Amino acid sequence: MSNSATAPEASGVPTTLMADWRDYFALLKPRVMTLVIFTAACAMVAAPGAMHPFLAFTGILCVAVAAGAAGALNQWYEADIDALMKRTAKRPLPAGKLEPAQALAFGVILGTGSVVVMGLALNWVAAFWLAVSILFYVVVYTAWLKRRTPQNIVIGGAAGAFPVICGWAAVSGDTPLMAWILFAIIFLWTPPHFWALALFIEADYAKAGVPMLPVTHGLSETRRQILLYSLLLVPVTVAPSLLGLAGWAYGGTAITMGVMFIWMAVKVARNTADAPAQMLPEKQLFKFSLLYLAFLFGALVSDRLLLG
Repeated sequence: MSNSATAPEASGVPTTLMADWRDYFALLKPRVMTLVIFTAACAMVAAPGAMHPFLAFTGILCVAVAAGAAGALNQWYEADIDALMKRTAKRPLPAGKLEPAQALAFGVILGTGSVVVMGLALNWVAAFWLAVSILFYVVVYTAWLKRRTPQNIVIGGAAGAFPVICGWAAVSGDTPLMAWILFAIIFLWTPPHFWALALFIEADYAKAGVPMLPVTHGLSETRRQILLYSLLLVPVTVAPSLLGLAGWAYGGTAITMGVMFIWMAVKVARNTADAPAQMLPEKQLFKFSLLYLAFLFGALVSDRLLLG
């Protein structure tokens, strides 16, 4: 094992190793994992029924580990294009700190373990959907869609939505309408959230040959699609209150935050800038979209705890 990184090979991925625990932790995509943990935990609180705190912790831990496993397998498969993008070039594999086989084994062990523990400790319905979430992200989104179609993030958004199904099923053992509405919220939220980011790093995706919407259809069409999905998203967020599945404490938050989300999406749609430095509305929407989802699911938890 050398103490210095070598130059990239023809594949664009260095081979010298210099790994420590931080490199394995980076494989888990901790920032993405945080959002998955939060939404799954909120679904567990919102689901009817009670759960022992230790089992609840076990369920959340399984979701977190599964999300990390998916992140590790994603980086294993995408090491070549990660090496070409400024945003991802310092990840452990393109930086040469881990071998691909290490990342693959790490992801497979974590993913398998999370599903088995979820099934044994809680129930196999939740374990099934946990396995689906990993396979969907790795096989459907990463290996099949991402390099083939600009609709990659639309269909692939389901991967980030499955954890709420897992969280709900962990408590109740089933997946009723409310669980699938929460799924739909994250599914429809993902395109405007991710495309807002893709707009100001479009050059990175173009360099790596990834057919993200801004690369294949241009900035104007991407901005139009962001507004379209935002308009689809907001009514779905209000649906739980309209259907009597959540109170109006949640509903009021969904309406207020939804109006703000659409207003920001309109600002993005009206922007004509090509330079990333001039894409302030896009950067604002990207940051706000994270706050939006947090407030929405936080309101759902508050509604459940306060009103039952």
